[in-house]
Amino acid sequence: NPSQRAEKNKAQIKMEQHMVQTLIEIDGRIPGALRVAFGISGRPTPAPGHHDEVANFAAVLLAPRDGASEPMDCDEPVAPGGLRMVFESCYIKDHDEDAHFGHAAAGVVGVADGVGGYRDRVDASAFSRGLMNNAYMEVVTAAPGTHVCPRTLLERAHMMTAAAGTPAASTAVIVSLAGRTLKWAYVGDSGFLVFRDGRILARSQPQQHSFNCPYQLNSERDGTSVAEAEVGEVPAKEGDIVVVGTDGLFDNVTEDELERIVRMGTALGFSPKNMAEVMAAFAFEAARCGNRDTPYSVLGRSEPGRAFFTGGKPDDITVVVAYIVPSSL
Repeated sequence: NPSQRAEKNKAQIKMEQHMVQTLIEIDGRIPGALRVAFGISGRPTPAPGHHDEVANFAAVLLAPRDGASEPMDCDEPVAPGGLRMVFESCYIKDHDEDAHFGHAAAGVVGVADGVGGYRDRVDASAFSRGLMNNAYMEVVTAAPGTHVCPRTLLERAHMMTAAAGTPAASTAVIVSLAGRTLKWAYVGDSGFLVFRDGRILARSQPQQHSFNCPYQLNSERDGTSVAEAEVGEVPAKEGDIVVVGTDGLFDNVTEDELERIVRMGTALGFSPKNMAEVMAAFAFEAARCGNRDTPYSVLGRSEPGRAFFTGGKPDDITVVVAYIVPSSL
């Protein structure tokens, strides 16, 4: 009825106003050096004859590394004592179909991305939110000190979400710190990166049937099974940084750019919250830029009729950043 539509419109306007203010605040936290290094607008040009200290900082600190980044050797001495995960998140909404959770004591984080193809039929956020809520409830009801197995957790969350007949579908990734080992399980193109000393140590590779068509979990018997999830682990070390996100991050920001953001954030003493906000803000700007290459446009150019395709992909952007620190801190 008209009154319900009016209330819905008011709520939508209020949410949009809140998001605009949130984006202004996040955008203000992008350091000038990052803008210089990546060519992002919004920074005043220095007066003629004045030394540009920000540009100099960007050139030194954020220079791309020579050659492609390769996984680093993990065969190194393990320091005594335990480790724990300290994390924060940033979520920039587009259709509001992403979901995420984290549990500090259990050392586990996860993100999920509702598949937009269901948007015209049902609530496309239903399955992603169901997955993350059920995963969280499994963690909080487990015995204290339980080491979380991401694949088992994802499987249980999927079973409960499907058993409830939840509509739509979702990609998902869960990463846990089990003792001194980082473990993961993921389905689709929600993914993660593990950084050590500013370089990528481990990474996910998107599971896709075709361009922009990821593997996805749903309530149907013919859907993707958790048995198809990619799983793995790597020894953890104090100082490692884990970035978990939906494709709103990884479609718009390259691995090299993320390495450089991590190096900058580490040098400037960023907290996990600072790091997550800068990554999300950069992804948001890149998603709406039509004249630069992104992982999405590079992959898209392999499709027929897209030979000159450039630009990003506007989407929900979820970023969770976790620092691996001594358990005594």
